[in-house]
Amino acid sequence: MDEARTVLEADAIARAWRRVAHEIVEANADGGAVMLVGIQRGGVPLARQLGAMLGELYGGEVAVGTVEPGLHRDDLSQRGMSELRPTELPGDLGEKVIVLVDDVLSTGRTVRASIDALLGFGRPRCIRLAVVIDRGHRELPIRPDFVGKNLPTHADERVEVRFDENGAAETVEILSP
Repeated sequence: MDEARTVLEADAIARAWRRVAHEIVEANADGGAVMLVGIQRGGVPLARQLGAMLGELYGGEVAVGTVEPGLHRDDLSQRGMSELRPTELPGDLGEKVIVLVDDVLSTGRTVRASIDALLGFGRPRCIRLAVVIDRGHRELPIRPDFVGKNLPTHADERVEVRFDENGAAETVEILSP
C-alpha cells in the first residue's frame, strides 16, 4: 500500500491557481481570444475553476472545453487503454489562444497526446499549458507556461490532486511505495 503525504491543502491550491489566472490575464489582454481546455480526468474540474476565475478578471465568460488524449497516446502498449471520454470544444479553435489545463505534469506524454487530439479540430493561434503541479521527470520537450507549484519528486513516487464533490481541488498528495 502506498504511503500518502499531503503537501498542499485547498487554500494553498486556490491561491496558486488564482496566481495562475492573473498570469494568464497578463499574458492575454483579450479574454475573448482565450479558450481553456481541460485534459480529461484531472484537468477538467481545474479548467472550470480557472474559467470562473478568469471570467471574474476579464469581466465576461471564458470558453471552457475538454480534450480526451487517449487515442493519441504513444504508450498504450505499456499503459493499456483507459476509459475514453468525449472531447468537447465550445467553438472553433481558429485564432484562439488555447490554454491546456492539467493537474500534474510529469513525463509530458499526456500533454503531447492532448495537443495531437486538439490539432485534429483546427489550428489555434497558439497553445499554452497551465498545470497545478510540475513534478519534473520529462521524457519529451514539454514545458508549462503557467505553474501553480513546482514539486520535485522521486521517479517512483506519484503525485495526485484530490477533488471534493464540487470539483474543487482539495489536496495535493505524494504517494510513496
